[in-house]
Amino acid sequence: MASATGIPAQVPVETAAAGQPDESSPLLGRPGDVLQKPGDGLVSNLYTGTAWLAQAGAILLVALVWTAVSQNTFLPLFSPHPLLQATGVFFVVQAILVLQPTAAPHDKVRGARVHAVLHLVSFLILFGGVAFIETNKFVNNGVHFHSLHGYLGVLTAVVLFAQYLFGLIVWWAPAFIFGAAADGGVDRAKALWKQHRWSGYVLLLPLVAVTVATATSTDYNVNVLDIRPWAVIVALVLIGVGVYPRIHTRKLGLGQ
Repeated sequence: MASATGIPAQVPVETAAAGQPDESSPLLGRPGDVLQKPGDGLVSNLYTGTAWLAQAGAILLVALVWTAVSQNTFLPLFSPHPLLQATGVFFVVQAILVLQPTAAPHDKVRGARVHAVLHLVSFLILFGGVAFIETNKFVNNGVHFHSLHGYLGVLTAVVLFAQYLFGLIVWWAPAFIFGAAADGGVDRAKALWKQHRWSGYVLLLPLVAVTVATATSTDYNVNVLDIRPWAVIVALVLIGVGVYPRIHTRKLGLGQ
C-alpha cells in the first residue's frame, strides 16, 4: 500500500505483544496510549494523552504576551513582534500535536498535510514577526543583534525554514532527491523522514523554547512588558511535558 507521497505506508498494528514496542508506543507509556484509532478525526490528536498539557502551555504563552502588550502603548513597528512570535509558537505546537498519534495510512497522509499547512502558517507568522523587528531597527537606526535573544531569533528562523523545506521535499517529492522508482529510494526517504523528526524534537523545539525564554531578558520586556520569566518557563515546561511523552519510538527508528 502506498501513500499519496509515493512512500509505502505501514499498516498500523492495533495491538502489540505485552511490553513490545511498536509504532503505537509513545516514548513514555504503553503501546496504544497515544494512537489515533480508525474513525477518529485529526482534531482529537490535539488533546489526547498529554497533549492537553502542551495546549495549556501554548495558550498560557499567548495569553501572557498578548495581555502584556495590550496593557501598554502599541508601537506599530515593535508591538507586532511579540504578538506574532507567540502566535507562531502556538501554531508550531499544533503542527506537532496533530501528526504524532497518526497510525493508519490514510490518517498519516491527512495528518502530514495538516502538519505541513500548520507549519507553513507558523513560519509565515514568525517571519512576519522578524520582519517587524528588523524594520523597526532600520527605521530607528537600532543596533542589530543587540541581545542573545536577537541572535537566537535569527538562528531559529533559519533552522525552522530548513526544517520545513527539508520535511516538505522528503514527504512530498522524494523522487526529487532519489530519482523516480529507484530501488532503495523509498527506504532512504523514510530514513530521512526519521531525521526530520529527530531534528524537530532535539533541535528545533528546544531552540524555539530557549529563544522564547531569552525574550524575557530583553530591554523591552524588562522595562515595558514585565512578563515574569517564571511564568514563561512554566508555559514552556508544559509544552515540553505535553509533547515529548507522545513521541512514538518506532517513528524515530527506536525499538525496531
